[in-house]
Amino acid sequence: MSRNQLIKNMPLSQATKMVDLIDYHEGQVVSRTISQRDDLSITLFAFDKGEAISTHSSPGDALVHVLDGKAEITIGEEKIIATEGDVVVMPANIPHGLDAIEKFKMFLVVVKPN
Repeated sequence: MSRNQLIKNMPLSQATKMVDLIDYHEGQVVSRTISQRDDLSITLFAFDKGEAISTHSSPGDALVHVLDGKAEITIGEEKIIATEGDVVVMPANIPHGLDAIEKFKMFLVVVKPN
């Protein structure tokens, strides 16, 4: 790994299916950090059915790309059902949370002001 490498925990210089980089674990939410900086966070998540991330807010916009499964995403007062292939942006400073309706994998990018 190069000393300045910003992308971690995934193969370099090859085609990779993002959905295959993280596995489900019964009764858990599993995460895999790909990149973490003050202004940017990229993380993979796998949720078992019924698992959730409770309502919270973030100082940055968060982009969710659903890789597998189905989730209910709450943003403010709105509830969105997202399935494989869907992309949802959760705006900065608006309370949001996620509930896995079925097993669910997502690619999350959070961009914060610097």
